[in-house]
Amino acid sequence: MVTRRLLCSLINLGGVLKPRTTHNVLLSYYKSHCFNARSYVNLPSWLGPYVKLGRYDRPIGSWLLYLPCTWSIALAAPPGHLPSLEMLALFGVGAALMRGAGCTVNDLLDREFDKRVDRTKDRPLACGKVTPGQALLFLGLQLSASLFVLLQLNWYSVFLGSLSLILVFTYPLFKRFTYWPQLILGFAFNWGALLGYSSVIGHVDPLICIPLYIAGINWTLVYDTVYAFQDIEDDLLIGVKSLAILLDEKTKVYLSFFHLAMLLCLLVVGINADAGPVYYAGTCLTSAHLGHLIYKTNLRNPQSCLATFKASKTTGMIYFAAIVFDKLFAIV
Repeated sequence: MVTRRLLCSLINLGGVLKPRTTHNVLLSYYKSHCFNARSYVNLPSWLGPYVKLGRYDRPIGSWLLYLPCTWSIALAAPPGHLPSLEMLALFGVGAALMRGAGCTVNDLLDREFDKRVDRTKDRPLACGKVTPGQALLFLGLQLSASLFVLLQLNWYSVFLGSLSLILVFTYPLFKRFTYWPQLILGFAFNWGALLGYSSVIGHVDPLICIPLYIAGINWTLVYDTVYAFQDIEDDLLIGVKSLAILLDEKTKVYLSFFHLAMLLCLLVVGINADAGPVYYAGTCLTSAHLGHLIYKTNLRNPQSCLATFKASKTTGMIYFAAIVFDKLFAIV
């Protein structure tokens, strides 16, 4: 406790002695809110860097990958029933593992970029705590565990889930030549909108799953574009592309468009799924929450951007609750 207080004092002193640039503000915020993985449990010293490499100490990304799966699983539930708890559990484990694998791939491909960005220069590969060979072995372990989870599903879903690996391995490359890497991330992070439904029913219903998938992609375009504003200064210097750079002052206009597109797609999902009034009320609440996040976010404040990114989990949870309660009230 004394050591932590001393460190906090030194960090605060550094804030007084150094100009409060965007980088310093962001780093200070991360030091305050994102602790070392070993501060949560008594991990062996060799394990901490791997926890950080897979971002297992920062579960928000796993939530954002998992939530579209929950939507799809819930939509596949019969009226009057809760979504399959077995599938929710399997997809929860799978989402954590695949998000960890995706982060490992990202850090392997981006390690030279990460060394030049204040927010990422202390990542295990960038700072040398983990070698590329060790990271590849760790990636193999995560993918093997993910395969074990995937094999618990029907064969249709096993094949469909395997296709997502193309996006997992190629997404980090897109920021090198397109300003739309957030779109590719949307394709990858919302694959569960297709896979969750097929894992329960045995196939994808395109009238439900496709608009749900597109809604999720637009959701990702909102939260990940906001997230990208944290690194906009460094990205401009090193030549990494993002929607934050492309849209700049017009960003909130486009975020509002993505928000509207998400709402329209969710309404289409409701119509095609024969949803009831609880679904539509919950969908409107989901949209209102996301709209509020867009409105209140200060894109030039890294702390505000990170807070909005984390709060996006609540948006997804509201929509999940809307589906679940609508199913339960369907027979009333």
